[in-house]
Amino acid sequence: MMFLLDTHVLLWWLMDDALLSKKVRDVIGDSRNRIFVSAASAWEISIKKSLKKLDAPNDLEDAIAQNGFEALPIAFAHARVVGALPRHHDDPFDRMLIAQAKVENLSIITHDMQMQKYHKLISLLAA
Repeated sequence: MMFLLDTHVLLWWLMDDALLSKKVRDVIGDSRNRIFVSAASAWEISIKKSLKKLDAPNDLEDAIAQNGFEALPIAFAHARVVGALPRHHDDPFDRMLIAQAKVENLSIITHDMQMQKYHKLISLLAA
């Protein structure tokens, strides 16, 4: 299966945070699954780090590669879908993740209850 990590799930994984459920740890750690990390997450982390609102690895790209995750760039098709999404969520980073999941047929792993309102458009796995 193919999964897209929400930003907080990525950080929980990288920091081995106890908030990440065993079920999700098993999914992410299963080498048969393809795990994607969006450029939108890197963008969000970069902004929040610069504002001193977040503690995250300085070598995020290396950490993603070392964990066997795949980078998902933002494409025009993703941007086009963002504008057509229902207004369940106003966070621009999360809306991009939802659009990417829809376009690329990925399941999002998230703990964000707002994202779960998109369950008719995309597949979600609760963290």
